[in-house]
Amino acid sequence: MTVRVLVPSSLVREARDKREATRKLGYVARGATIFGARELLVFPDPAGERDARWGGGFVETVLRYAATPPALRKEVWGARDELEYAGVLPPLRASSRTGSGSDDSGSSRQGIVTEVGSDGRVRVNCGMQHPITLRVPPERVVAEGERVTVRIVSRHPVRARLVDEPSPAPTVERMNLETALADTSAGFRVATSRHGEPLTVSKLGSLVDRIRADGLTVAFGAPERGLAEILDISPPAGNEGGGGSTSGGFDLWLNAIPDQRSEVVRTEEAIIAVLACLTLQE
Repeated sequence: MTVRVLVPSSLVREARDKREATRKLGYVARGATIFGARELLVFPDPAGERDARWGGGFVETVLRYAATPPALRKEVWGARDELEYAGVLPPLRASSRTGSGSDDSGSSRQGIVTEVGSDGRVRVNCGMQHPITLRVPPERVVAEGERVTVRIVSRHPVRARLVDEPSPAPTVERMNLETALADTSAGFRVATSRHGEPLTVSKLGSLVDRIRADGLTVAFGAPERGLAEILDISPPAGNEGGGGSTSGGFDLWLNAIPDQRSEVVRTEEAIIAVLACLTLQE
């Protein structure tokens, strides 16, 4: 099942300082990772950014840094102003979807292509003592700076190969909301909102069945700016779960916490609450 999480560029608009904003984004990345999200997409909210100290560039940079394996962060990012408080980010501890997350023979790990040769080989930094040279499979094209997955075949001597496996942490990109929803791989498209259809036990089964069959794209709002306000529309009333397309290009507007007892549910909290329900297995 493919899961994509969409968050707005105004995500940290209420943060008091850069440290708090960084920590919030770390928990957003961690929530997406816990539930195996394949992609974490940042969509623009220009109106929400106008009164914010940190916009989409900051949000994307911190999320991408958080999703980068710790052993590769220094080479990939160096020193950047946006990452001043990167030390407060909680570790993702992302594990491979194939279950091979150790450093032993047969394990998979993430690497960065540092050099592309003319002989079908590349140099890859994958957190080992030295970069390693690997042959590129004939059907693949690999670019310098690209993140790749490396399967360790032997540690002594070091032997490894490039494999076509997804990253254990979500990939982070900036993308227009309309583009993300129109993607053929979007699957079942859910907008989260306190004004949406209340989630109940009786409705959950049919939702999960469709999500497991089609995949899931789920979008979240920003502090004091829900998705309806960001899109400048009125949330549709009386959604029929799993029905046709509704307002804003979504298949369903969903209230996953219908009995919330706090006036505000933060985005990082909503991600946990929503994905915990919608990624359930039988």
